Amino acid sequence: MKLRLHQFLSKCGAFSSKKDVKQAIWSGDITVNGNIVKHIAFEFNPAKRTVMYRGTELNLPETNVYFLLNKPVGCICSRLNSQESELEKQSVYELFRDSVSASVYESLVTVGRLDEDTTGFLLVTSDGDLVNRITKPEKRVDKSYRVESLDLISEDQLISLRKGVEIVVKDHGSTETYHTLPATVELEHEYCAIVTINEGKKRQIRRMFTSIGNEVKHLHRLSTEGMILEDYNLQPSEFCSISLEEIERLVFRS
Repeated sequence: MKLRLHQFLSKCGAFSSKKDVKQAIWSGDITVNGNIVKHIAFEFNPAKRTVMYRGTELNLPETNVYFLLNKPVGCICSRLNSQESELEKQSVYELFRDSVSASVYESLVTVGRLDEDTTGFLLVTSDGDLVNRITKPEKRVDKSYRVESLDLISEDQLISLRKGVEIVVKDHGSTETYHTLPATVELEHEYCAIVTINEGKKRQIRRMFTSIGNEVKHLHRLSTEGMILEDYNLQPSEFCSISLEEIERLVFRS
């Protein structure tokens, strides 16, 4: 698996901040297979190349970690940039800062993303291979959500969601159109449905409801395949450590 140089250095635990990582690269203190590399985005396979910092070999942590988080509202699933910090945005990664080592903290990634206002089931790990196994579109991993809508969910809207709907995304002057795969939809009551999809496009559930003439009032992810958030008794912002074996058994069940 290829990593960008700055990602590798952040994960290896030798630097206390992203600023230190960038400075080491720009100063020419990092070599890859004996060659000085000053490009932050340089990509390479850590299993096949040797990285040195001022004569010391750097390696990724050998043991991966796995967490299940009950994501709270108001958190984004990315590291904060300077603009987001100025706006006092909150990141899910900050929830882990005081509970794990610096090297583990820097190595964490979310398995997919939930938008700022979406709550619920979120896996967080240092295992990049697991992220790819779950999030690649061809894997067709089921994810279930409780969707509370602004307006009553009609029978026609249910039928449309179950058949698949057309999504039109306009962004920076360009337009993308795609058709969603059929979703499994069960109505809890007139304004709430349990929706299961096996795609993972950006803001997909919200855009699906917009396309049928409704709007999402609140969105909560319940589960990924057979791994159900409710079974772990986690309050919003709480997380627990889980094993890869448990993920294999519940998410990749045959």
